[in-house]
Amino acid sequence: MSLIEAARTGSADVLGTLRRVASARGQGGLASRLAELSELVRWDMREIEGALAAVPKGADVVQSSAHHLLARGGKRLRPMCVAVAARCGSGFSSEARELALAVELVHCATLLHDDVVDLGEQRRGAPAARMLYGNAASIFAGDWLLVHALQRVRAAGVPGALERLLDIIDEMIAAEAIQLEHRGRVDTSEASYFKIVEGKTAALFRWATFAGARAGGLDGPSADALERYGLHLGNAFQLVDDLLDYAGEEEKTGKALFADLREGKMTYPVLFARERDASVLPLLEEIVASPDVPPPLGAALLAALDRSGALEATRALAQAHAERALAAIEGLPGGRAKDALHTVALATIERER
Repeated sequence: MSLIEAARTGSADVLGTLRRVASARGQGGLASRLAELSELVRWDMREIEGALAAVPKGADVVQSSAHHLLARGGKRLRPMCVAVAARCGSGFSSEARELALAVELVHCATLLHDDVVDLGEQRRGAPAARMLYGNAASIFAGDWLLVHALQRVRAAGVPGALERLLDIIDEMIAAEAIQLEHRGRVDTSEASYFKIVEGKTAALFRWATFAGARAGGLDGPSADALERYGLHLGNAFQLVDDLLDYAGEEEKTGKALFADLREGKMTYPVLFARERDASVLPLLEEIVASPDVPPPLGAALLAALDRSGALEATRALAQAHAERALAAIEGLPGGRAKDALHTVALATIERER
């Protein structure tokens, strides 16, 4: 079973597949930790999958578009973060389940919107919703999921969760605006790149860990520590995503290589290489001016990334953020939940999709 196939059948199977991959690579320690994580969250994730399956279904094109994406599964890493953070406190409750559902719905809403903005044709190894139902349906489906998520958070009644999510959505929109302004700009700075990453990706991880902590009844300092963990976990996650856009296998990632570059996005590997190899800037300019990434230019860029050490540097930075995530929760009491947070950080930088 591939990672993509496992994702369609639920997070417990994804963890099982990761465990087998780690074992095959000789990473027995990580494989053992993943087995423990899978056991800890197995029932939590089944509850979350059940809640996702129960999201209202209708015959209209908007709900059909939303459920097309929901049915494709996914890593469910954000809801898993809610579950594990809650288990650092009093445990996984019905309130935690609602917040875990909400964070996945918000994430899926952003994917539906992104595919329209980026003219994406594939998502999770299948045609994007916009390809089947149209751009308008995909946009409205994203809006519908977002409203549904906010309603679930409000109904959960966890102190601070709704207010913080509204702030996070505001951050995400601001980051989208920065990304839109820098689309196709080869002079994008690393500072702008990290503003985009922290707003678009890390912000939702931050909310997941904060919300889980609050659902688990943890105090302010503990919730703040878990939120910092989420920030650095999100940064690490995005850096690995950027790496896989140039070094991943299409059958595992579910998307074609150079997808970010085709969409005019300058990510960390190319920014790193641009500053260290004079051939990269004119190469990027030529690629951006093309309707696609011509094979000779793609090969030249991959060679430049290799020469400059960009891919190794990207993985090293992801590793550094994973370590900062772990440092953020150093003061939390030990136990299975804290061990699980360590495993999530380790697995995030070792993933292949």
